[in-house]
Amino acid sequence: QLRMKGSVQLLRRFLAKAPSPPLLFARSSRRTGAVSSMAGAQGSNAVQNPAELVCVVDEHNRVTGSATRAEMRARNLIHRCSYVMIFNDEGQLFVQKRVDFKETYPSFYDPAPGGVVGHGEPYEENAAREIEEEMGVTGVALKREFDFQFRDETSHVWGRLFSCTYNGPFRLQESEVASAHFMDIEQVKDLIDSGIVCPDSAQAVSQYYKW
Repeated sequence: QLRMKGSVQLLRRFLAKAPSPPLLFARSSRRTGAVSSMAGAQGSNAVQNPAELVCVVDEHNRVTGSATRAEMRARNLIHRCSYVMIFNDEGQLFVQKRVDFKETYPSFYDPAPGGVVGHGEPYEENAAREIEEEMGVTGVALKREFDFQFRDETSHVWGRLFSCTYNGPFRLQESEVASAHFMDIEQVKDLIDSGIVCPDSAQAVSQYYKW
């Protein structure tokens, strides 16, 4: 169970320790990086793009067909997702906070944003498309890191983690991202340990750093 008071204090300490001023990107002129509320992994939020066809795979990541996004969520079908760790030249990691109306993990933090792979779409194409749509990231070389499997009561995923270097500018998508900023790796680890990071991304980043 998430402890709201502790989470708020934790994020305040992160922002206090960040470079002065912290490199922060938000959809509006005010800073929205501090936690205001933490919802459950999947509450009553509607599925976004419910008719979208997504790639469905088996336990070994072999394509078995397709399903609508709504059906995939309702049946927790195994699907593919891309994940991208975006570093700056100082080695910090770009972390976004998801909007509070996301269908999964609303208001959680995400250090490896990406997206659900569409039917017939390669991982690499999806990763490039997602980071451009969500954050305005273009012209980067995506390095494939590894594939991994994640499962909980909300999502069952075969993910592929990528990494890239990009210093900005960023343009955040209002339907996906509430705010975002670069963080030191130790701060990212503390975020993950606190339990307020998307668990699939937390698993990928932890595996990357062998935490």
